[in-house]
Amino acid sequence: MTASLEQLRRCHFAVDMGAARTRVFVKGAGLVVDQPSVAAVNTKTGALIAVGEFAEKMTGRTPDYIRVVRPVSGGTVVDIEMAQRMLRQLLGDKVRRALRRKPRLRAAICTPHDADPLAERAAVETLVGLGARRVELVDTLIAAGVGCGLPVERPEATMIMVCGAAATQVAVLSLGSIVTAARIPVGGEAIDHAIVQHLRHQHELMLPSQSVRPLQLALSGNGLTPHGPASTEIHGRDVATGLARSVQVDTAAVRDAIQTPLTAVLDGIGKVLRVCPPDLVADLADRGIMMVGGSALLPGLDQMLRHATGMPVHIAERPDVCAVLGLGAMLEGRIEPLALDPLAT
Repeated sequence: MTASLEQLRRCHFAVDMGAARTRVFVKGAGLVVDQPSVAAVNTKTGALIAVGEFAEKMTGRTPDYIRVVRPVSGGTVVDIEMAQRMLRQLLGDKVRRALRRKPRLRAAICTPHDADPLAERAAVETLVGLGARRVELVDTLIAAGVGCGLPVERPEATMIMVCGAAATQVAVLSLGSIVTAARIPVGGEAIDHAIVQHLRHQHELMLPSQSVRPLQLALSGNGLTPHGPASTEIHGRDVATGLARSVQVDTAAVRDAIQTPLTAVLDGIGKVLRVCPPDLVADLADRGIMMVGGSALLPGLDQMLRHATGMPVHIAERPDVCAVLGLGAMLEGRIEPLALDPLAT
């Protein structure tokens, strides 16, 4: 159940824990943490070696006794203890001391749409372990809609698409609540995986994880449309020999390889529109879709959606931090009191 606006105003800090990045907003201080949701652990001693960006750089480069873990998967905390340790390290001593001085510390956290009770409980226990006496749950779709400036409180339709690392969430919002929504288990990681598998099968090349994003950027120009560069050079490891090798990759073939996960996203949008009331669909024809989330920055994704749906598609000004900024706006009372009253239902 999503918290009411009055309950959120009593909170002292808010957390958005995604599969890719963790963000923390502290009332009065703003966004204090924006780091990858990664931790590196010494398996011999159990000591936490690194968190955030430094831990992410260690992926695939560590000796056997160091394990790089991701305590969040698909927007759900899968390792509560590690998530708590990671958050403590990311917050730092100064912020933790300031929060501990708050009487009856309260927190808010984003949860995916239709999260099951176990996922909600894991989110609550993670913040309780940090000292929170009460934890309010907010649907990611509502928080992101507020954060990107959509008029979610009005009696008219706005469509938001949260493009996460592990999943994509699509919803139609009106009067401060969700009219209809769908959660598609396809995100930026699925697109990365499709690119890696294409290079493995077609070029017998193992691609380092750090090389996936540059290849996606090579699709730019008009991104996923066939007007980008014809080919690009990619460095990787030969599957047979294990030696370093470079190949010229046909970007048109890569575009074809990532169509399968993108088709699933289009199917989810169609599902939401089919069950949406006709009056609200008429509103969407003019306003279109607002894209938020880190994967919204995939080059050309907005053009592809615009071409497939025939609707206007917009990318938020800061798509990757919309959800946590929306939580921050609720915490600091920058939302009209009447606007999100339906959240209490």
